[in-house]
Amino acid sequence: MPHQAQKRCSSSAVKTDSLYYKIFAATPRIFFELIDRPVSKDHRFDSVEVKQTAFRIDGVFLPEPTANDPTVYFVEVQFQPDETLYQRLFAEIALFLKHHPETQGWQAVVLLARRSFEPPKSPAYAPFLNLPNVSRLYLDEPPAFADASFAWGLMRLIVASAERAPEQAQRLMQTAASEPAERTALIELVETTMIYKFPELGLEEIAKMLGIATEASQTRVFQEGRAEGRAEEGQALVIKQLKHKVGEVPEKQTDLIGSLPLDKLESLGEALLDFETALDLDNWLQTNTSV
Repeated sequence: MPHQAQKRCSSSAVKTDSLYYKIFAATPRIFFELIDRPVSKDHRFDSVEVKQTAFRIDGVFLPEPTANDPTVYFVEVQFQPDETLYQRLFAEIALFLKHHPETQGWQAVVLLARRSFEPPKSPAYAPFLNLPNVSRLYLDEPPAFADASFAWGLMRLIVASAERAPEQAQRLMQTAASEPAERTALIELVETTMIYKFPELGLEEIAKMLGIATEASQTRVFQEGRAEGRAEEGQALVIKQLKHKVGEVPEKQTDLIGSLPLDKLESLGEALLDFETALDLDNWLQTNTSV
């Protein structure tokens, strides 16, 4: 029987595009491993707004001024059918090149969940797709080296079914643990991916699926998650206490309390013991927030 939490995973709940871009920004080596190229330390991942058009290209690896490889890499992630995919991609590239004439070379990489998401063939774009610097990768058709590749394993984890995701994630955790130089960064990517895939689960449940204990995990993802959990518990307790002291708390003030850092929240928890009216809360918030 699958873990009951697995049934709560919903592909619609995973913000797939943003997760991929988050991964590329955090660990650029993942992208270069996907396209079977030497890892470049001279590129940074960014989104680029083309001036005068308010046109933003979400995924671009830009070379540093001193980079040995001056190639600009355009990345397009596609996890649902889109007939305008190549119209948009090549328009973006053309606009970028127009506004950056100093560009010495470019490569476009399209990452699709499956081949069936390819747009209908268009004679107008066939010449572009046949260019040697345009690559298309399909997660349902991994290359021969994919089985030993952490990058490909992570990409496939994002689209894995709820039943298969825990096993795949545990294998990736073992692979990450065997790479001391990047162990923490790679483990964080697996943890982040699982949190995206199972948004309704708590950290303890995610940790159980990964085969670890939250107390044993010292990664930033779980540390921030624990801090966030403590803050949420503290906010709920403070709001409950305030209702007893001064009555119903207006939505605007509730939002302000929700934005307080943990130390300020603790201060409010102590201060509210002396509150007598809603004005006391209003005065405290005005003194202790930027509003």
